[in-house]
Amino acid sequence: MNKISALALGLLAAASSALGSNAAEKKSIQVEPPFWWVGMANDTLQLMVTSPDIAKAQFSVDYPGVRLYSQISLDSENYKILYLVISPETKPGTVRFNYTLAGKKHDFKYDLKARDRQGSDYTGFDAGDVLYLLMPDRFAKGLDDKEIDMKGLDYPVGADRSNPNGRHGGDMRGIRNHLNYIDSLGVTAIWVCPVLENDMPGGSYHGYATTNYYKIDPRFGSNEEWNALIKEAHGKGLKVVMDMIFNHSGSNHPWLKDSPSKDWFNHPEGEDMTNYRLTTVHDPYVSDYDLDHTVNAWFVPSMPDLNQTNPHLMKYLTQNSIWWIESSKIDGIRMDTYPYADMKAMSQWAADVLKEYPNFNIVGECWYANEAGSAFWQAGNKLNPVDTHLPTVMDFWHILNGRQAFSDDTTPWGGLNKVYDHLSNDFLFPNPQKILTFLDNHDTDRFLAEEPETLDQWKQAIAFLLTSRGIPQLYYGTELLMNGSKEGSDGYVRLDMPGGFPGDKTNAFSKEGRTPLQNEAWDYLSKILQWRRSEARDVMANGSLKHFMPQNGLYVYERKLGDKKVVVMLNGRDEPLEVTMERTLEILPYGTKMHDVISGKDVTIEEEMQFAPRQVMILQNW
Repeated sequence: MNKISALALGLLAAASSALGSNAAEKKSIQVEPPFWWVGMANDTLQLMVTSPDIAKAQFSVDYPGVRLYSQISLDSENYKILYLVISPETKPGTVRFNYTLAGKKHDFKYDLKARDRQGSDYTGFDAGDVLYLLMPDRFAKGLDDKEIDMKGLDYPVGADRSNPNGRHGGDMRGIRNHLNYIDSLGVTAIWVCPVLENDMPGGSYHGYATTNYYKIDPRFGSNEEWNALIKEAHGKGLKVVMDMIFNHSGSNHPWLKDSPSKDWFNHPEGEDMTNYRLTTVHDPYVSDYDLDHTVNAWFVPSMPDLNQTNPHLMKYLTQNSIWWIESSKIDGIRMDTYPYADMKAMSQWAADVLKEYPNFNIVGECWYANEAGSAFWQAGNKLNPVDTHLPTVMDFWHILNGRQAFSDDTTPWGGLNKVYDHLSNDFLFPNPQKILTFLDNHDTDRFLAEEPETLDQWKQAIAFLLTSRGIPQLYYGTELLMNGSKEGSDGYVRLDMPGGFPGDKTNAFSKEGRTPLQNEAWDYLSKILQWRRSEARDVMANGSLKHFMPQNGLYVYERKLGDKKVVVMLNGRDEPLEVTMERTLEILPYGTKMHDVISGKDVTIEEEMQFAPRQVMILQNW
């Protein structure tokens, strides 16, 4: 990538208007966050003021309960950092800031709002939930092109659905239009890939190259559209998880054109890319060079690495998280590329967010091929010298091993025994119930390489995902048997939902628009999800787990909470099984009667039992 030359700071839309004695001399001014609240747990507020030559200005404020205790001029003359203390007694209202610049007096107004609830009232997602991950650009289009205001963008890219790596035109209105579909499936939460402005060449349809941290990308809608989506989702009992990225920004962010300070980015020349080797973070023998090129080098040429050790930047990012929680009422955060950022800074970030919202949840993307690497990042891990305060980590094991584990014939060392061995390593995690589990996502091959002839193995994988420990996540289109690999490009595992876009020939949002095999998959998945949501949520959220090694091809495990018991039986063989049930007597005495959620029939545990090839039973005792 060529070095990015310093450009004059573009005049951005003002969050607060600058007022001066002479209208002709008013200066464009941006203040971030755009507004704040009284009564927050942290009484310190940072304001980043952006305007030409603003670093030379001297500010003052006169508002009861608000004290300006520090004003910082950085390397660029176009930024000023103000630090305020807001006392607990401060009333909501409009604060007037006065400042003098070049001998002239100016001012701007800033709103302090009243909170509509306490921080403890925000409840995050947990193991009782099932997340439905979707990419807005590829899910559904709801906005008319005339409604999309792309003024002020450097790259006002339109839709081109023939390009797998371009924008296809999905938006938040499209998601809103299909909330009934998502709800009818039986999930309880929606994880939305990043929706903030990505004003990048090519459009950055995926959303992982932020160019404005306080503005929804206009191609997806607006801040108001985002708030409306969350409000409507909440009305249906659906939570919303927001995807955030603090390791890097997009290369077209104004900060890279005019960095507030010389150390705002790591390797600002943009010539060093990360080595993607996360083992360096906990390697006891690591070299400084290798560690630096994991956590400080750029993620890709279009995503410059932010320096989280800069305290002003980190305060900005922390407040940004809190602002989105408080203003839009999201129910959780998924933090992208978590280990690539500075560990101590991100630890403080998580602690600050959870101090404000103690019942909230955050999941960090910690992409490891083994259990030890993932467990290292979970809050409370004694092997990590830093308490990350990160409640939830992601379990990538199934991405690398799940397809084979659920397709191979179960032998003493293969098939479902690999799943058994994987769970046996949960001792490494401080809290296994706070692991995000999934078969695939937007960054990986689909669990299905191609459309299957039968659903036997797929059904076993789905049943295990939704009844084992942790917080399950489904990738949009799983219910439609979407398949494929990212060998050609990531776009091939981020296909459009059929029926979500004008002109689509099929509409998979309706039963009539799905194939018989898709309807079989949809009905099976929905049956388990609806049962999990309505009858078994407490057992899945808080129940203990005990499992039995599948020596005879039959994998059996129990989820138990009080008097409630769920027992899952998976025949990991491609042939019928007739097995003695002596091994499971400690949880299933002979004569025990339970109800099979899958078949709808009652089952009595006998000394010998028969199982059809790849049969799944989900038994409950109530």
